[in-house]
Amino acid sequence: MSNDPILQEQIQKLRQKYAAMGQDLSSYLDGLLYSDYLTYWDYIHLDTLLSLQTPKTHFPDEKVFIIYHQITELYFNLILWEIGQMVDHPQLDEKFFCSRLDRVINYFRQLVNSFGVMVDGMDRDQFLKFRMSLLPASGFQSGQYRMIEICSTDLINLVNVAEREQVTNDKIELQLEKLYWRSGATELATGKKTLTLQQFEVKYMGQFKELGEKHRDKNLLKLYQHHFTNVPDVISRLREFDELANVRWPLAHLKSASRYLQKDPEDIKATGGTNWQKYLPPRFQRIIFFPELWNETEQSEWGRAGVS
Repeated sequence: MSNDPILQEQIQKLRQKYAAMGQDLSSYLDGLLYSDYLTYWDYIHLDTLLSLQTPKTHFPDEKVFIIYHQITELYFNLILWEIGQMVDHPQLDEKFFCSRLDRVINYFRQLVNSFGVMVDGMDRDQFLKFRMSLLPASGFQSGQYRMIEICSTDLINLVNVAEREQVTNDKIELQLEKLYWRSGATELATGKKTLTLQQFEVKYMGQFKELGEKHRDKNLLKLYQHHFTNVPDVISRLREFDELANVRWPLAHLKSASRYLQKDPEDIKATGGTNWQKYLPPRFQRIIFFPELWNETEQSEWGRAGVS
């Protein structure tokens, strides 16, 4: 074994690696000798993972609700991880950019297609009861999804459409004040912020501001404009990402909300008081990450397909 040239080469590389850090290879080999074998359950922290579901009621389907939202947040984390690789890449090229966009698209496809777990997977009567124990918590409070938006496009594209002309591109603080989703948790009658929105702002607005500053000139839209303008393979991927994130994903939410919260003669309020009827339909918000990749007709018809 000691004469194995491949093994000798590996040992030499290890010596060089640890010598460069002023470390002794022999000590690390001792540690390897005494350490236990890695197990699957320890590697993914399975016991910890399975302990993170703590229902607030006795209704069985609340566990479905919790786990699905946890899975969603893990996918959001993967999407942020891929975007981070793109915007921080020191020598970004088309191959790498497209490969990471493909991953982001795949994650979003999984998210959109998985919403059947929510739409068809919970007993409606159970949901309408256990949801009242969750107030004022709401899926509206997903900070990671807002981070995906901020990393994907210029902040001005996330401002309420009707207010964009009043907001200049260099005023991040003002843009943050006018972000489209804030109206989704504001009482229509009084204009007051719901407790859900107040909690969300306390938790995340500082992070959103830092992220907005960091990605002012380094988001996916800027990467396209600086490196890949008119590149067909990039354009097709950015358009699909745009549609998944800003049309199909909100429509999946809308379908779920309609399934559980629609009630004649009036709709049931969402947890936290969010105005889901006006907030969720993409045709109302018309949020587009990459507006220059869509013609005027496509933008005017944004989100109308599949909506009655």
